[in-house]
Amino acid sequence: MRKDIILSGVGGQGILSIAAVIGEAALEEGLHIKQAEVHGMSQRGGDVQSNLRISSLPIFSDLIAKGSADLIISLEPMEALRYLPYLSKEGWVVANAAPFENIPNYPKHEELIEELSALPHVILFDIDQIAQEEGVGRAANIVLLGAAAMVLEINYHALEDAIRTIFGRKGAAVVEMNLKALNVGYETAQKQHIY
Repeated sequence: MRKDIILSGVGGQGILSIAAVIGEAALEEGLHIKQAEVHGMSQRGGDVQSNLRISSLPIFSDLIAKGSADLIISLEPMEALRYLPYLSKEGWVVANAAPFENIPNYPKHEELIEELSALPHVILFDIDQIAQEEGVGRAANIVLLGAAAMVLEINYHALEDAIRTIFGRKGAAVVEMNLKALNVGYETAQKQHIY
């Protein structure tokens, strides 16, 4: 098994929490991982990006080459498009359709969604809205992870266990909210009939 994943979004959206959960789940599965992060101006609403490489064999580099990513997981649609040059021809994009308009010349939302929707392998929906409707608004990032679980090739129960480990120190209520968020995202992606 080998999976090269680019995680992207805007500071404060929880991209690095997604990376931590995937990493913990991969370790639980006995896989090797390498991770590289770019924080930049993340505290001011800037780009946050992480390369996450997972393999059953040892990994020698933590960076993903252009055209070789198996999966882009993005909490922001423009940020998903920013990293498309890294996506392989058979790669998947799992992205939030809700924009985070943090710059004055932000592109038209309809154009972003049209471009993402045209991709051959995409899971795209308004993560923020679904998270609010389901009462897990503070765990919208984990809703996105749940959607990505459809194509991640990591055991779903390992993701649940990783959530328990990563969020356990924050208390049972936070763990349960994140477990519910994971399930909400997974079920929403299944309803898109991607297979």
